[in-house]
Amino acid sequence: MTPASFRMFYTNSPCILGEGAIIERLRRNSDFELDPHIVNSAFIYDDPKRESLAAIYRQYLDIGRQFNLPLILSTPTWRASRERISEAGCADKDVNGDNFRFLDELRNECGPYAKKVAVGGLLSCRGDAFNPDEALSAPEARKFHAWQAEKLAEAGVDFLLAATLPVLSEAIGLSAALSKTGMPYIISFVARPQGTLIDGTPLKDAIQSIDAAVSPKPLTYIVNCTHASIFKQALFDEVNSSPLVRQRIGGLLANTAALKPEELDESENLVTEAPEIFGQLVGDLKNHLGMKILGGCCGTDDRHIRQLAKRLAQ
Repeated sequence: MTPASFRMFYTNSPCILGEGAIIERLRRNSDFELDPHIVNSAFIYDDPKRESLAAIYRQYLDIGRQFNLPLILSTPTWRASRERISEAGCADKDVNGDNFRFLDELRNECGPYAKKVAVGGLLSCRGDAFNPDEALSAPEARKFHAWQAEKLAEAGVDFLLAATLPVLSEAIGLSAALSKTGMPYIISFVARPQGTLIDGTPLKDAIQSIDAAVSPKPLTYIVNCTHASIFKQALFDEVNSSPLVRQRIGGLLANTAALKPEELDESENLVTEAPEIFGQLVGDLKNHLGMKILGGCCGTDDRHIRQLAKRLAQ
């Protein structure tokens, strides 16, 4: 897709199915160890690991095709910054580009349905996504994230997605780096029930600040790594949310656990909920709140996304 065609894809789709968990499923259920620096980004260079990764993505592709829903997938590049790639010993590889081409091949296996699948280039903050103290300032973030943003854009992704962002300063710098590529991009926060980012910044201030600081603005904002019940509380908090927040936030990649970010990050055991309940709670966000991008994050697997797709297809 061209940047213009992805914008049309987003605008003209009544709803878009998001993938479910990738990293969390590999961490909990795989025999393969995640890299301490780039997590699952190097899986594509090892045949058994590549197949384990492909199997998860194929499940989500099959679900989208079964229910004939537009689908977005994100590249396995959550931690694939230049410094982390170097620390992982992969500086001689085009990690970001190769991961897009890996997903593009999987998409093209789907025949005509491939036209309904958009692949986003995934980035995140430099440090711990649940520790605001590790966040970069806006100028630092713009410089740090520009390299990966350009690599993903050059590879041919359909859009850029910066996810699991806990702090406004780094989100502003990241947005500036993404906007410079000319690609459509989406900013995704982790939200507290009080309607704030993890660092306490009100959602209304975060969105207003980013929209005012960068041009072009994000295509939309979403929330990820947050339970549907917490998401609803955050959107309607009387102090920290606003009509602008409800207008600009267009979706949720939901957890299955109604836990605080710190509780989720420290949890040794997977906290989940029945796929049918997940499908109902997340699917209802389309009808009740007009959310467009709906998918899964921690705790989800193909069963949860299937129930969600069934709900959205109705």
